[in-house]
Amino acid sequence: MQILVIDDVALNLKLMEHLIRRLPDCTPVLFESSAKALAWCAGNDPDLVIVDYMMPAPDGLEFASQFRQLPGKVDTPMLMVTANTELEIRYRALEAGINDFLTKPIDRTELLSRARNMLRLREAQKQLEGRAAWLESEVRMATAEIAARELETIVRLARAAEFRDPETGAHIQRMAHCSRLIARRIGLSEAQQEILLRAAPLHDVGKLGTPDRILLKPGRLTPDEWEVMKQHAAIGYEILRESASPVIQAGAEIAWSHHEKFDGSGYPRGLAGDAIPLFGRIVAIADVFDALTSVRPYKRPWSVDEALSFMREQSGQHFDPALLDAFFALLPEVAEVMSRFRDEEEPRRDEPQAREVEAMPRARPASVA
Repeated sequence: MQILVIDDVALNLKLMEHLIRRLPDCTPVLFESSAKALAWCAGNDPDLVIVDYMMPAPDGLEFASQFRQLPGKVDTPMLMVTANTELEIRYRALEAGINDFLTKPIDRTELLSRARNMLRLREAQKQLEGRAAWLESEVRMATAEIAARELETIVRLARAAEFRDPETGAHIQRMAHCSRLIARRIGLSEAQQEILLRAAPLHDVGKLGTPDRILLKPGRLTPDEWEVMKQHAAIGYEILRESASPVIQAGAEIAWSHHEKFDGSGYPRGLAGDAIPLFGRIVAIADVFDALTSVRPYKRPWSVDEALSFMREQSGQHFDPALLDAFFALLPEVAEVMSRFRDEEEPRRDEPQAREVEAMPRARPASVA
């Protein structure tokens, strides 16, 4: 353990060094200048400080006060050496952070005893710090494990929905990352961005509750079938809503709201404007853009320009205008996401068709169900 000694009298330092070397496993670090000692302390962590009161500036009291302000030095044991027996000086020393005192002339037995006591205190502090660091590490690992399991659950739920619909895993990744880009653009916190990134893939999990005769129907849906199809938004909400996880709660909100439209013509609740949850409004933009520009068994992929032109026309109708402006400002980043998460292969032509909103012209689907 390192014992720092500061005294402007070289003979006193020599005496201190001789006595400290009698303590087992202790190394004295000696300074005649308190200013130089402070500079050394900025990059080192002594286990005990012994400082003389009467010194050129900074004196012992000033040294103690400045030392306590250094990072990690608030609990380091400190002894002050002084010939002054006035209580006022000792009170000021205690307020400055001094733990105990040695009175000149220094008594060898007293110094060694007090030093041992202070070093025991320091050893206990280090053990507590080590224990706290270990506990913090264990909590981090446990939290990471829980987060990993939660993420695995989310991914598996999203994949389960994929198996019932021809959307690819790459589509899920693209729309989730584009959603995060929009969230970052409008100034949401890193924590909110991360929640959105993880929750967005759950947007269509309600298709698990859609009957095969409707979800897998190769032709157009009848009006009655379309009403059943639209229920997947509410089903997704019901599947997810009672989770204690903030991510899955956000997934429930997204599932329930990403088919709402800004003008109130969407489903399942006909919400309009800011009444539509923010995450739902964001995911609606990312989901539709990727659906339009992706190949599907029932359509060719639209060009980016075609998709953007259509989405501009839908500003204030399908999409929140402010969020759509944010999306258009992100097109270089969106292109990078599209490039990074490519579909492994085109869907086979004999795969079932996904549902489109029947109310729009056949050439331009407003949204993927």
